[in-house]
Amino acid sequence: MIKRRWRFAAAAIITLAAAGGVWRSCHTIGRLIAERDTLAGRVEALEDTVTTFLRAPTTQVIQIPVSTGGRVGSVTIFADSVRHRWLVRCDGLAPNARDQAYQLWFITDQGMATAAVMPMDQDQPMVIGLEMPGADQRVVGAAMSIEPRAGSASPTGPMVFRRLL
Repeated sequence: MIKRRWRFAAAAIITLAAAGGVWRSCHTIGRLIAERDTLAGRVEALEDTVTTFLRAPTTQVIQIPVSTGGRVGSVTIFADSVRHRWLVRCDGLAPNARDQAYQLWFITDQGMATAAVMPMDQDQPMVIGLEMPGADQRVVGAAMSIEPRAGSASPTGPMVFRRLL
């Protein structure tokens, strides 16, 4: 009789443990499905943005060869003059030192205006979307410098490129 109770208790514990495992698995799967759906929506929006940039007749494509850390790479700017946005892709740039970052600049008719601070810690391409400065500044070019990690108010480090459009 005691053996039957132990068997029953053991079976009940195993059943509860299995039910808990099934519940946890279902909960995890549900969370992962929701996360996948969110990411799929974000990818779709990004693909739409890229397609708009690449196919718009108002987009000017500027490819700038660069050399950083003894490596040859490029910065490609897709400039949409109607939406006043840029899509910038950096390829082949050397990763930054820990205390440095690449800083992209708009060259405007009023001087240099910061566009983005881009720390590159990995040896991978980087893509960034940028809003152009307000209507009071006309963008006439682009530049990139190596600056402190937090960025600078104006270029102070070595210039990677400077290009008038």
